Amino acid sequence: MEQEQVDSAPTTRDAGIRFGLISALISIFYFLAITMAGLTLQGPVGWFQWMIGAVLIFLAHKYYKDNGSGFMNYGQGIGIAFWMGLISSIISAVFTFIYAKFIDVTFIDNLKDVQLEQFHEQGMSESQIDQAMKISEMFFTPGAMMIMGLIIGILGTIVIALIVTIFTQKKNPDTVI
Repeated sequence: MEQEQVDSAPTTRDAGIRFGLISALISIFYFLAITMAGLTLQGPVGWFQWMIGAVLIFLAHKYYKDNGSGFMNYGQGIGIAFWMGLISSIISAVFTFIYAKFIDVTFIDNLKDVQLEQFHEQGMSESQIDQAMKISEMFFTPGAMMIMGLIIGILGTIVIALIVTIFTQKKNPDTVI
């Protein structure tokens, strides 16, 4: 007896994981390019990264609708983005940890230097700078950066999805509320 292969519609988790992996790869390459160029992920460089995320959320929603029923409600759109953010953030955070801990041990020192320069540009006194740097020290470890990257990545993706999904949702007219 032959079995028919049935292509099933992707679930929100399937679409989110697929695009979470894509997002992680793009994030890692973007991080490496920015780091090698001697830039930081602040200002326009950081905003561009979030714009890439918005485009990937849009593409994930499109993939879900194109390969499914053609419809996606608001909750499904947020679900896709949650899985995207979770997968992408885990992979990117682990990569950042490995990078800062083993590949470029000067990475954190460079971040501290940038932070110190910013404090001087803001006109802070030396005592204020010393106090601010003491507080900042706890965030300048590979482990803390990994945890913060995970939290910010997931929450940031969901916040962007709250906006993007307004435009990408397509309600099924046959469903009754």
